[in-house]
Amino acid sequence: MTNTVDALRRAARTRLAEHSDSPDLDAQRLLEQVLGVDHSWLVVHAHDIVDDAPRRRFDALVARRAAGEPLAYITGTVGFWTLDLGVTPDVLVPRPDTETLVEAVLDAHDSAPHQLLDLGTGSGAIALALASERPAWSITATDASAGALACAQDNATRLGLNQIEFALGRWYEAIGDKRFDIIVSNPPYIAPGDRHLAAAELKHEPHAALVAPANGLADLQRIVAGARDHLDVGGALYLEHGADQGAAVRAMLTTWSAVKTTPDLGGNERITCARLKPHSPAGRS
Repeated sequence: MTNTVDALRRAARTRLAEHSDSPDLDAQRLLEQVLGVDHSWLVVHAHDIVDDAPRRRFDALVARRAAGEPLAYITGTVGFWTLDLGVTPDVLVPRPDTETLVEAVLDAHDSAPHQLLDLGTGSGAIALALASERPAWSITATDASAGALACAQDNATRLGLNQIEFALGRWYEAIGDKRFDIIVSNPPYIAPGDRHLAAAELKHEPHAALVAPANGLADLQRIVAGARDHLDVGGALYLEHGADQGAAVRAMLTTWSAVKTTPDLGGNERITCARLKPHSPAGRS
């Protein structure tokens, strides 16, 4: 029967093979979404017949995925760290490589109270992951997009992570003269015209959250330059950047101490951290 659970899943997997790195998982998640079930149900009921209405909904979702729309936008959720986050087209889909930043922060800072600023929070992925692991920390998360900030706030409310204050504004605009001992950011860092922007999935994600002038370095430069006014002496700055930008980011931090770049899950330079020296400029603008 072509309308069984298993047959629909196999047909979708074949259709998505040219459009996804994980066609079987995508087909599974979309079928779970349409039927309102979990994976174990799909296994047990593999030979059940799927009615016409849910089959048509499933076909429509598969078509969206085949057109390059990210799976997370179709299902409305994505896993990050230990959390299930809601996502909308107003935010980038959180990537596993960004978990490297979360891990670096947790490895360097214990559970004692800290004041942390997350610049460009998007879905809230970094702030929420850190809040879930460090309940004594006071976290401020900013974003220039009202839609993104609403998504992050919804996630915080649903997850019961109430120690995060959200503020609307570009980079440091929203925080006045507040100071912190940790600043983190995953800013736009793709250069205009970069070939990766032609990828089907990236065409669906917010351009402003992906692309920055000056070969992708402009927002990284702004964050480093403004950090001195908002970071306590000895405080730590953590930046996610492109795989080929490690040297450029380290060059921005020549007047800082303890500059270190950490590789992502694929071994590419991805996270650079540094500490602010006493009476030193924050970096090159």
